[in-house]
Amino acid sequence: MDNSTTEQTRDLSGEFPILQQGHYANHAAMGPWPRCAAQAVQDFAQENVELAALRYSQWLRREAQLRDMLAELVNAASGDDIALLKNTTEGICTVANGLEWRRGDNVVIPQGEFPSNRLPWLALERHGVEIREVDIRASAKPEEALLDHVDTNTRLLSVSAVQWTDGLKLHLEPLGAACRANGVFFFVDAIQQLGAQQIDVQACAIDCLAADGHKWLLAPEGIAVFYCSQSARAELNLQQHGWHMVDDFLRFDRETWPPSDSAIRFEAGSPNMLGQAALHASVALLLDVGMNQVEARVTENSRLLAQALAGYGKVELVRPFDPERVSGIVSFRLPGHDLAEVFHALKVAQIACAMRGKAIRLSPHFYQSGAPLQRMLAALETVINNIVE
Repeated sequence: MDNSTTEQTRDLSGEFPILQQGHYANHAAMGPWPRCAAQAVQDFAQENVELAALRYSQWLRREAQLRDMLAELVNAASGDDIALLKNTTEGICTVANGLEWRRGDNVVIPQGEFPSNRLPWLALERHGVEIREVDIRASAKPEEALLDHVDTNTRLLSVSAVQWTDGLKLHLEPLGAACRANGVFFFVDAIQQLGAQQIDVQACAIDCLAADGHKWLLAPEGIAVFYCSQSARAELNLQQHGWHMVDDFLRFDRETWPPSDSAIRFEAGSPNMLGQAALHASVALLLDVGMNQVEARVTENSRLLAQALAGYGKVELVRPFDPERVSGIVSFRLPGHDLAEVFHALKVAQIACAMRGKAIRLSPHFYQSGAPLQRMLAALETVINNIVE
């Protein structure tokens, strides 16, 4: 994956007006759009007002560029491996409903997964599939805990790259290698990693990956990246059929409509062109900065947050800082104090965060490193001191 581009290639000073609105630390829920994404949406709307679809061919070129950009972001072999779906859940259901299941198969997932990466697998119980939920936090080696539950009847392992409540980051390479060696399908929900940290689907032997655009990718809801390797595409039965799932889909005079060999086969109907315009702009921004730079800043933000919180005395980190498992999420509690009270105090101090897993979850992004994060830390200290004193 080429991450040689540095942050100096683009001026970010005006891209994030959210910096003037308190302290935003809630990208794990929903990220603000950069100005370039908002401008792309405005331009697309104005173009529709004035020209309708007269420039549809240009929209298709942007769509093709977006596939290539997303392929670069995850280090896919090509844009042919990328489908543009509605959300992460649609990607998960494409796999859950597309594989041929046999009674006695089992699926292994971590305990406490977000419902999107749990409910579709639980629904397979109607086919006689066993769902094995593994307490990965009870082990010092979460990957080994998961693989200990994989056996000859395991059809699929599904994990979130980063756990949504406490930010625990899994090591995907050993999981993918074990799955590949044992003929187990490997699915990754990357919504809490993609856009914040680098991910390499080829190095990690990932069969399929899904991530919505509205968190760390800094794009709207309603559009998501779905990576599906060439070999995995051959394993998935199609559950939706429509005009957009074929190559050269504007040839309406055809006699037959064979599904594309590319990942476009999973896009049955009309695409979300408006969402594509915004996601194209946001991903271009991340690639211009360079995902190595983005990851370095996100990592440093989490380190400084964890260090500061641990120094406040009465704060309890849900997960001690671990440089080997760092993500963009840092969660904490104030033992002896009502969580809703703490959350309300943070809200009054204009610190945008979330209550998840019986803790306060903080998730700033790369553009907040330096002075913005220092101001956030100062505001956090003030709030916590006022509560505990």
